[in-house]
Amino acid sequence: MMHPFFDGHNDLLLKMTLGRVTAEEVRDGHGKGQIDLPRARAGGMGGGFFALFVPTPGAPGMDMAAMRRESYDLPLPPELDHATALDQVRIGMDHFDRLALLGVITPCTTADQIADALQGPGMAAVLHMEGAEAIGPDLAELDEFYARGLRSIGPVWSRSTIFGHGVPFRFPSDSDIGPGLTGAGKDLVRACNARRIMIDLSHLNMAGLRDVAAISDAPLVATHSNAHAVTPSARCLTDAELHLIAETGGMVGVNFGTCFLRPDGKFVSDCPVDHLLRHLDHLMGILGEDGVGFGSDFDGAVLPNWMKDVSGLAMLREALVAHGIGDALMAKLTHGNWLRVLRKTWGE
Repeated sequence: MMHPFFDGHNDLLLKMTLGRVTAEEVRDGHGKGQIDLPRARAGGMGGGFFALFVPTPGAPGMDMAAMRRESYDLPLPPELDHATALDQVRIGMDHFDRLALLGVITPCTTADQIADALQGPGMAAVLHMEGAEAIGPDLAELDEFYARGLRSIGPVWSRSTIFGHGVPFRFPSDSDIGPGLTGAGKDLVRACNARRIMIDLSHLNMAGLRDVAAISDAPLVATHSNAHAVTPSARCLTDAELHLIAETGGMVGVNFGTCFLRPDGKFVSDCPVDHLLRHLDHLMGILGEDGVGFGSDFDGAVLPNWMKDVSGLAMLREALVAHGIGDALMAKLTHGNWLRVLRKTWGE
């Protein structure tokens, strides 16, 4: 049996909001990015978290030349204003709804719905927010977003928000680089716990992660993060952070972005599968076989050249088999661990 992948993170909605691809093109196939329905079927991707992310207006993109050097420290963009974020997030949700209308995705708000939808014909889709700038300090928007299907929130992307502080694209570095959650951030965690919305630790700094650990009653989850012991990037999780996640029965989704896979932190496509397997082995060594999955960052990162796009999940599956991953563990890594942690988080 070919176990379908449930993926911890993609940025397809961002590409749609920027006008770079239409819902019809995602349904029919296109060459403008890394994910569409035909290639998802070819790669065995059954679904995943679809992220709402708002880029900083007028800010330059990532300095890719800098991220090919031996070390780098990219400046963070300024904070995003609430009105802009709210407008763009609502547009992203409209794109999510359009994908559902066309049968590209099946929106899911329970783990059972995900399990039922993983075999297609559309992709099982959980609506996620990467950076909570669209939520004001009184959290008034949270129930609106929940009603529209939002079930996962990362309080920050890399730039700061009213809720806390992210980490820059910095190598080498760890994430112990600033204060933790603000008072509003701690209120957001409690409000998400009350509504059974998952909190995503990816992009939070070390102090923020520890604050979530002290407050939350749910498993700790980093949807698209890797092991700092293999790649000493500020975005990767230290062993101490991984042990905190493990203590709660949480999990980490391995990020396919090459700057988080390569030991030298360079954002280039030359990235043998062995680098990914090193992260996988290290994470399983701390989190166990029940605590690791995949969080690709499709349409948001430079991928290894052997993977290229979502169809490359088929090659990942072959590499996992060659690495000695048996059928039972394959089922856990591809989707079973996500279903386990979501059932516990969402109270099912």
